[in-house]
Amino acid sequence: MFEQTQIQEFKEAFTLIDQNRDGFIDKEDLKDTYASLGKLNVKDNELEDMLKEATGPINFTMFLNLFGEKLHGTDPEDTILNAFKMFDPDAKGFIHKDELQKLLMTQADKFTPEEVKQMFQSSNIDTAGNLDYKSLCYIITHGEEQEE
Repeated sequence: MFEQTQIQEFKEAFTLIDQNRDGFIDKEDLKDTYASLGKLNVKDNELEDMLKEATGPINFTMFLNLFGEKLHGTDPEDTILNAFKMFDPDAKGFIHKDELQKLLMTQADKFTPEEVKQMFQSSNIDTAGNLDYKSLCYIITHGEEQEE
């Protein structure tokens, strides 16, 4: 997920935030970190919301996982898969590329033609023009598929 130099930088950041040096980031650590940056009026519920983003106590491994998800900017695979399933009422496992292109270029955060082209280059599309969205979800969340 990360290169060794990135991991070292995250370790340094973790150490700066872990103010009491107990190996875990807790609410007091966050409050102290904000205070050291000059922000003294952070509400407890804001800090608690930050801590709730983790599935457990925030040790260095959890810290890396949280940043991995944030930096890669992707939702969990099942969330993306469920979004695609909304456009596949018959649960075939694919969406025709023309239909998907129309949706991507006209709804919400509209894609440019170049962005659609780039996505299709990374996608598994059969000769009938059907895009296998399960494999695309894997690519989005894990990176390019491994060649076998």
